[in-house]
Amino acid sequence: MTKHVLVTGGAGQVGLSMQALGNDALVLHTPDRKHLDLMSDVSIRDAVFSRQWSGVINAAAYTAVDKAESEKDIAWHVNAVAPGILAQACAHAKVPLVHISTDYVFSGELGRPYVEDDPVGPINVYGASKEAGENAVRSACESHIIIRTSWVVSAWRSNFLKTILRLSFEREQLRVVADQTGRPTSAHDLARALLSIAEQLDGSADARFGTFHFANAGGTNWADFAREIIRINGAHGGRDAAVSSIAATDDPTLARRPRNSVLSTEKIEAAFGLRIRPWQEATLDILAKLARKDLP
Repeated sequence: MTKHVLVTGGAGQVGLSMQALGNDALVLHTPDRKHLDLMSDVSIRDAVFSRQWSGVINAAAYTAVDKAESEKDIAWHVNAVAPGILAQACAHAKVPLVHISTDYVFSGELGRPYVEDDPVGPINVYGASKEAGENAVRSACESHIIIRTSWVVSAWRSNFLKTILRLSFEREQLRVVADQTGRPTSAHDLARALLSIAEQLDGSADARFGTFHFANAGGTNWADFAREIIRINGAHGGRDAAVSSIAATDDPTLARRPRNSVLSTEKIEAAFGLRIRPWQEATLDILAKLARKDLP
């Protein structure tokens, strides 16, 4: 039986990745802003009630971490208010909601990988708005899955990987923060996991609703991540560049970042039978896609 799934944020990294992976059994509907405007409560409700969906995946977000410090109202509406309206509509329509959140809901002070039940404590506006979005989803829609992810990269849109590639062509030496750790995530791998979860959901009786973490296997820091990007790209003919490790205090940003945002993914692997590959392998695939210009 064909399932029809409504996806917000279809033009983002994860949305484009999901569209590239779509199949006949799971038809994705990705309306543009003209047909689904997250700044409009009416538009959100109209989209949810436009047909009987098998599920809704909220892949839309305000993700400009530094800019959110000065555009708090917009960030809060997209990341907190809109998910709440979406969740209310899904509850009324009896449609399960999958909502993407972030590692930045945590303070970064924990000395081990974060599990889903660890206390949150965001240290910037973006993280606070995403935490509020999580709470709005939980309060409004019992049939929900919240998936926190981290350091998302892909072959399209703006992201850390593409920034490092660009800078490596412009400069001989890069200065990259080394005292912030996390788990890079391929948008493609996250998209595949989201579609697998959407296919597995059994509706309102599914016992697996709740909060989960997804990121590619293995932790690293930004500087070592940059080195691996440059190393892989160089092995395939790309330009080399040296990476110098610096402290976050040497490269101040408008928004503070967590020192540790490594996410434990054991819960989602067990609940949905996912096999999560290392971030290095996922990075290799992204760079190969860029080299082939294999973009949607």
